[in-house]
Amino acid sequence: MRFGLLYQHQLPRPWEAGSEERLLHEALNQIELADRLGYDYVWETEHHFLEEYSHSSAPEVFLAAAAARTDRIRLAHGIVTLAPGVNHPARVAERIATLDLISRGRVDFGTGQGSSQMELDGFGVSRETKREQWQEALGVVTRMLADEPFTGHKGRWIDVPPRNVLPKPKQRPHPPLWVACMARQTIESAARAGLGALSLSFVTPEEAKEWVDLYYRVIASDDCAPAGRAVNPNFAVVLPFMCHPDEETALDRGLDGAHFWSFGLKYYYGLGRHRPGSSDLWQQFQETRAEHGLTRDPVAALGEPRTPEDEARLAQIASLRQGIGTPEQLTDLVRRYEAAGVDQVIFAAQLGRTRHEHVCESLRTFAGEVMPEFAARRAERDADKAARLDGPIAKALARIEPDTTDIGDYAVAPEPRGR
Repeated sequence: MRFGLLYQHQLPRPWEAGSEERLLHEALNQIELADRLGYDYVWETEHHFLEEYSHSSAPEVFLAAAAARTDRIRLAHGIVTLAPGVNHPARVAERIATLDLISRGRVDFGTGQGSSQMELDGFGVSRETKREQWQEALGVVTRMLADEPFTGHKGRWIDVPPRNVLPKPKQRPHPPLWVACMARQTIESAARAGLGALSLSFVTPEEAKEWVDLYYRVIASDDCAPAGRAVNPNFAVVLPFMCHPDEETALDRGLDGAHFWSFGLKYYYGLGRHRPGSSDLWQQFQETRAEHGLTRDPVAALGEPRTPEDEARLAQIASLRQGIGTPEQLTDLVRRYEAAGVDQVIFAAQLGRTRHEHVCESLRTFAGEVMPEFAARRAERDADKAARLDGPIAKALARIEPDTTDIGDYAVAPEPRGR
């Protein structure tokens, strides 16, 4: 079991001069603390134009700053949007490799399609074709990272001539690959492609077990054909987080942020009508949270009688509380995820208006009272996993088709002077 932290830099209105600067530096201080405490990963998302919900539009810059202030924690993109209209494959490969060198080989490369209309429209990316664009771009980026030289690609969405893309990463053939997953179908697709599954659905341990079993069943089957040049067999879940010896204090400090995260998802990914620069997401959250059940007592907020849709909503709201509680409660939760076969629990603590000092206190409490039990079992569990998967992974790697493109006669002539 590994433990990670997820950052998307939420900043509810009203904003003051210096708010974003303070937010970023507090996050860096938290990551520096997490590195000293023994957390394994920091994950940085990529979002664009999502006011208040995420001010993390340049994750490569932020992770480089984190690399300079840490020694051992892994620096993970969760995720890079691979649609070429957002990030050209060559620029992605260059940034990933550079960060891997700066961090001395600590990068994990999470990828995704992008999903909110606010973001996709902003870059002219079609919702209907975004998966195709991600799939094509992933193949191109991994070749650019691994091959010397890259022999070129001409596809539906990407047309790049032969080039030697520099620099090359420290981790060869490339850093571990992940993909964002929201449903059973994407979990299965991740396994077929040999990618780590970054589950963003707030699943319970019991729900996670079904997905983990499916994921590893496919990884070990003949259906696993790596999208890159390596297999990354790992399954991670993401949860809101706050740890305190007193449960009510943990809820006081962490639950509003978790509810704001859920509300922001609904707002930007389905229900909201956003006016750039003027809509107030935090105010709308406060005014309408009860009707969404995002209160301390969601059962009372939704009232009676309840529809099946209400019951499903209550279950989803309850899942937001999973990572918020006492060390004893979180120990029990992580044990259940461990028993389900989950490889990493990723906590999002910097949510809504959660205070910096509360995040730091929570990180210390969890590291001191919860993590040691799981660290003690790590080596044995890693060995068992390797024994189970080494054979199937070797077979999967043998299914990678080598690039046989001949560019022996290819050369680039300079432009004549004066043109």
